[in-house]
Amino acid sequence: MSLQIALTKGRLEESAVEMLDQCGYGIDRLRHKGRALVFQDTKKEIRYFLSKANDVITYVEHGVADIGIVGKDTLLEGGQDYYELLDLGIGQCRFILAGLPDHNPLQKVGHLRIGTKYPSVTRTYFRNMGMDPEIIKIDGSVELGPLLNLCDAIVDITETGTTLKENGLIIYDEVCRISARAIVNKASFKLKRDEVMQVINDLKGVMNNAEGN
Repeated sequence: MSLQIALTKGRLEESAVEMLDQCGYGIDRLRHKGRALVFQDTKKEIRYFLSKANDVITYVEHGVADIGIVGKDTLLEGGQDYYELLDLGIGQCRFILAGLPDHNPLQKVGHLRIGTKYPSVTRTYFRNMGMDPEIIKIDGSVELGPLLNLCDAIVDITETGTTLKENGLIIYDEVCRISARAIVNKASFKLKRDEVMQVINDLKGVMNNAEGN
């Protein structure tokens, strides 16, 4: 029985493909893809396709993909009609609260405005702190928000913090750490359980080998 695997384009793509390669899968066409988006594994009965992170969840939830590899940041903002089976340990970064120096948003008295691409994560973070700021959705360069006085601070993802520093922002708190996860369609987990678990166990094997080294 064949499987459909959705991979997130961009930041996670290279690391996910490398893991699949270490599993012994036939992913040569993924390495030399050009503009193609759909690829047949040359060794397994698996078809891969590349999509944006939010769409990976959609494809898995609707059964177009049996398995999806997507960042936890997207899962925290997206739907929940899937099984999250494995933390792959790749694409590691963190959600942070950042702002201008000497403008700690956690100490501000009065109306607080937070700019972010991730309103659900931001809302949950502040709710857990007993705070209810105005959340302003920003789809582009979130760092501009505090610089242009659109918001007091931002909640965003960072790996190194370099972009924040280059724009004169500092980190005030770490919201949570995130990494890529393997998610599975609920029906596929029942109907294709052996095939799905073979992929999951192969990925686990790669992770265990990496830890052993």
